[in-house]
Amino acid sequence: MDEREILTRFKAGTLGRDDAARLLTGARQARTDTRTRPETAPRPTEPHARPPAAPPGDPDTQPPVQPPAAAPAEPYAQTSVRPDADPPAPLDAEPSAPPPGPWYAEPGAVPPPGRPAVEDRYAVVGIAGRYPLAPDLHAHWENLRTGRDTSRAVPVTRPGLAPAPPGRRGHFLDDVAGFDPEFFGITPDEGALTDPQERLFLEVAWEALESAGCTGSRLDALTSPGGSPRALGVFVGASSHDYALLAAASWTDGRPAPAAGHGGLPGRLASALELTGPARAVDTAECSALTALHLAVGALRREECAAAVVGGVELLLHPSRIREGAGEGVGAVVLKPLRRALDDGDRVHAVIRDTADGRTAGSRTHRRTDGAHETRESTARRIGSAGAATGIAALTAAVLQVRHGVLAPGDGRDAAAPWPRTCDDTGRELPRTATVEIAADGGCAARAVVEEHPAAEAPTGEEPGGDDGPFLLSAPTPAHLAATARRFADWLAGAADAGHPAGALPAGLARALRAGRAALPCRLALPASDAPGVIAALRRFADTGSAGDEARTADLRGGADPMDLGGLPQTRDYLTALWRAGHREQVTRLWLNGVDVDWAALEAASPGAAPAEPPPSVHLRRPLWLSTDGAGAPREPEPTG
Repeated sequence: MDEREILTRFKAGTLGRDDAARLLTGARQARTDTRTRPETAPRPTEPHARPPAAPPGDPDTQPPVQPPAAAPAEPYAQTSVRPDADPPAPLDAEPSAPPPGPWYAEPGAVPPPGRPAVEDRYAVVGIAGRYPLAPDLHAHWENLRTGRDTSRAVPVTRPGLAPAPPGRRGHFLDDVAGFDPEFFGITPDEGALTDPQERLFLEVAWEALESAGCTGSRLDALTSPGGSPRALGVFVGASSHDYALLAAASWTDGRPAPAAGHGGLPGRLASALELTGPARAVDTAECSALTALHLAVGALRREECAAAVVGGVELLLHPSRIREGAGEGVGAVVLKPLRRALDDGDRVHAVIRDTADGRTAGSRTHRRTDGAHETRESTARRIGSAGAATGIAALTAAVLQVRHGVLAPGDGRDAAAPWPRTCDDTGRELPRTATVEIAADGGCAARAVVEEHPAAEAPTGEEPGGDDGPFLLSAPTPAHLAATARRFADWLAGAADAGHPAGALPAGLARALRAGRAALPCRLALPASDAPGVIAALRRFADTGSAGDEARTADLRGGADPMDLGGLPQTRDYLTALWRAGHREQVTRLWLNGVDVDWAALEAASPGAAPAEPPPSVHLRRPLWLSTDGAGAPREPEPTG
């Protein structure tokens, strides 16, 4: 790769500043026949260490030309990429000789023993979504695996839509008017004026963050190189404005209306969680979510954020868009650099090995795999023509197939089939690899390569049920807490029925809940002794509001931490001393009184991920829709049909 190509990639955002400087140095060394091959260069040992600079004092080596510094990303800014605009400069369709070493890896390449291929790869550590006839990804995977037809007539409960012509079918989500404003601290009036796409993405992004264990103290631990906490980026694909069209049709002077544009999609999540990473809304039609993925990978590579939420959403809310085969969906994934994810003990669902954006992105067919190949067409067969949600739906399908080791129906397969791994010339198994390629009608295209990651070994030194710390749940209101307790009781009972060791809680579950879930005002603490005891206490609490003599509850909506212990620098040392001395009950009581407990740091170890992913918190959704007779007052939508 010559200097011109390096600078082109840097300006396009596909190459970080430090990487560009390193490659420019190598290009100049090559011209003077003094190049040091990257394979023999010292390898950084720290997770975020920079590559070593050229040795000082070499008379044949000129100082590297530094590319111009990129302007720092402003949090909550909106980037809108229109399909009819010139796309960013794409990666070359035929990269003839990518530089060797840890920053690049050819498809199927296996790292040398003891040297994992983690540089410049990005782990999917959280994932969530809602798709036609699938309120969660468990149901969605069953639909994918069985090849279920998710089309149906327009739901009669869908507000704002006149009855469709007889026989017209589409792929629709359930309850698009529903929202839980209290969970996110939003008033009902504001919720009614908020685009349902924004509301739905907010819920699904939260579920993805809970899947990643990144709504509690681990979110605070996501720091930028400059030390800013909560360095989480948000990148969302969206392209429709149906709710604003509905509001405009009945608008009168003096009445509020939904905000225009898609800035609220990433901005509301970033504001609610006080995030310090970039927030971007992207519109490249069907490619929107994959373009957002490409931008997120670039931001992670440039260390603008320590992790990123990437998603897409599409809802059909205006009668003009109810066409045969139209579809809907919303999904989100949470990304981290693979090395950091492994250091943090995260569950890795899959690895993003490569992304590309631009008109030539979909033409790089020489890198297609023999496994799953997700396209706009394969996605439309499953969830309909889903607009801006197409890319995230295709990416989710690829991740699920890689994770389960099963190829869904499609590409000539009438039924799901086992997905065997291929082997290299030495007989070593290679990871399963899927490609995702989406081409939009307007000329945009985007692409991603998804790779399997070996399953992590079970935590050492911890037997099922062996955690002696508390089992904690929290929620914004008592009703939310009771509903979440019931959900966890049902989930634990189902895990026991599915063959989990009798009487044992899943290993690491209580620890993952402590460190990975947000501490909300209404709190419940139980001894994490055994599964039957926890299940009984959770069900008792859900039914009566009391979980027994050993359980503790607190409602901190009127105020927390009355002695302001959390503001004292000595409190952290005090909590650590209590925990190390085995005073679990005292630490738990302080948490119930509102003291901010950094559980991940307290236990002096990564909390890890539970072998079976726990369910998300409950959202108590209720219908909220545009008012037809008041100044923005929320109303329950009337059914159509």
